[in-house]
Amino acid sequence: MALNRKGFFKALGASALAAGLYGCSGGADRQEAAEAAPRRKRSAIGSAGPQMAVVKGGDTAGITRRAIEELGGMGRFVSRGDKVLLKPNIGWDRVPAQAATTDPVLVATLAALCLDAGAAKVTVLDNTINDPRRCYVRSGIKEAVEKIGAEAPYLEDFSFREVAVGGALIRRWPVCREALEVDRIINVPIAKHHSLSRLSLGMKNFYGLMGGRRNQLHQDVHLSIAEMTAFFAPELTVLDAVRILANNGPSGGSLSDVRQCDTVIASVDPVAADARAAALFDIDPLEIKHLVLGQQMGLGTLDLSTLQVREVTL
Repeated sequence: MALNRKGFFKALGASALAAGLYGCSGGADRQEAAEAAPRRKRSAIGSAGPQMAVVKGGDTAGITRRAIEELGGMGRFVSRGDKVLLKPNIGWDRVPAQAATTDPVLVATLAALCLDAGAAKVTVLDNTINDPRRCYVRSGIKEAVEKIGAEAPYLEDFSFREVAVGGALIRRWPVCREALEVDRIINVPIAKHHSLSRLSLGMKNFYGLMGGRRNQLHQDVHLSIAEMTAFFAPELTVLDAVRILANNGPSGGSLSDVRQCDTVIASVDPVAADARAAALFDIDPLEIKHLVLGQQMGLGTLDLSTLQVREVTL
């Protein structure tokens, strides 16, 4: 669901109202924020066709491919010559079975589909919480994606550039340079519990493209999540619910907190993708403030009955 210029400023108005409700900056600051334009805009490539696919089955690569097929194929989202950024969650020094990071098979499958669709370059990265060299290796993501020809660079301080984000809370911030330069961003989060935002799904995953002192954004974590989603404007969200971290997120650690769901949720609507994933935790999406803000800002919908959804079990 792309935002035009008018829609973006309408969204900023809703975001500014939310900032007032949650104790953020005053009127003058919100006016300054409203004058900043978004850095990225979504293309219209994925505008026609089903909006969501939910595929269940025991073969991770198979259900990932089928989810993309149900949406019309990767060619709907990636054109020949495109530079594509895949943004998984690689934030923690955990193995895949602990469900704190995105499944490496799912990420590698998407990278291969992007290359098959003609992408000139596929980059997979995250600004990790733990040491990136351990996170990239222990998650299995670096080895998996490099085998099929994608790149998985570690982020350093010079990997970020301060830009006008244009939010009521996030006015200017250091942002991953790669995210500013690619043609397409595909968000590839894992579904898990989060101690601060309640759930960490697709929209929350964009913290991993921000630099600087990200803990400062926790003063209003829900507003920051919505504003980051508006800024990065993902072409597609492919949500890993093969294993979900049901408790003690976001880092987890105990296998007793992990639940096997064998599900992939793919959607052009970032709000709807997260709303569908919330059901896996038996949580009403209306209880998640950043999802409500996302809908108010015009980033997507919480009403899945308005979408064309394909449900498949393999």
